[in-house]
Amino acid sequence: MTTPFGETIRRLREERGVTQKQMAEAIGVSAAYLSALEHGRRGTPSFNFLQRVAGYFNVIWDEAEELFSIASASDPRVTLDTAGLPAPYTALANRLARDFRELSPEIVEEIAAVLEKAEAKRYKGV
Repeated sequence: MTTPFGETIRRLREERGVTQKQMAEAIGVSAAYLSALEHGRRGTPSFNFLQRVAGYFNVIWDEAEELFSIASASDPRVTLDTAGLPAPYTALANRLARDFRELSPEIVEEIAAVLEKAEAKRYKGV
């Protein structure tokens, strides 16, 4: 398994023909750390690390911003704080935590679409 950030780093490396070892040496981390990021075994990387990756791949500002956004959505260990929210929110969070690994990819896509629709409504002020 991996994370969106892990997939992105691997894709960038492969597109440029760079090994994990070469990239790790160039940005000052171990190849083991880079491998762990690519395979979703490490949490969200630091801003400093992300800046080094963006510099290493010489990405333009918009691409760097997207890389930072992808990294922030890639922590494989998520905590949901429902303190102070109505009971149905806590029940839903717990049900998701309990059943999450059993959800089919199609159901995950449906849930993501519902959340995207809700986000779009928030931005429109609906």
